[in-house]
Amino acid sequence: MTHLLGEFDCKVDSKGRFMLPSGLKKQLDPGDRERFVINRGFEKNLTLYPQSEWLKISREINSLNLYNKKNREFVRYFFRGASEMTVDSAGRMLMPKTLLDYAGVEKEIVLFAYGQRIEIWAREEYENMMQSEPEDFSSLAEEVMGKINNAPGGDDVS
Repeated sequence: MTHLLGEFDCKVDSKGRFMLPSGLKKQLDPGDRERFVINRGFEKNLTLYPQSEWLKISREINSLNLYNKKNREFVRYFFRGASEMTVDSAGRMLMPKTLLDYAGVEKEIVLFAYGQRIEIWAREEYENMMQSEPEDFSSLAEEVMGKINNAPGGDDVS
């Protein structure tokens, strides 16, 4: 399983294309270097998934009970704008205009890779988000991670 990591600055050309940085490409399994799916992120960003990861997520989402209204709403919003992307012969990927507009992407983006996904942020949005870091990151970490069993150094087994 691929575990992506890092922040990468990229330029977007006038057609909405960008190059996947070699440092990021090296982290991808060979079968995941050419085909991706992009969709809206949970904030004002985009999320790029290697094709194999997208298939896993799609299976999980498609297993939701669609007789439940909240599930239907989530599925519609999650898949809204989702598009397949391939790397062209020059190593570029073309982002759909509707998604570029949604995320406010113009010329400069930051690719923020973690786990099995790559968030795509307009540079200004990314910088604004990172400047709004919580005052007490320690408290946030305790709240989010403190209940995980077997957390490094943690004795909490609740």
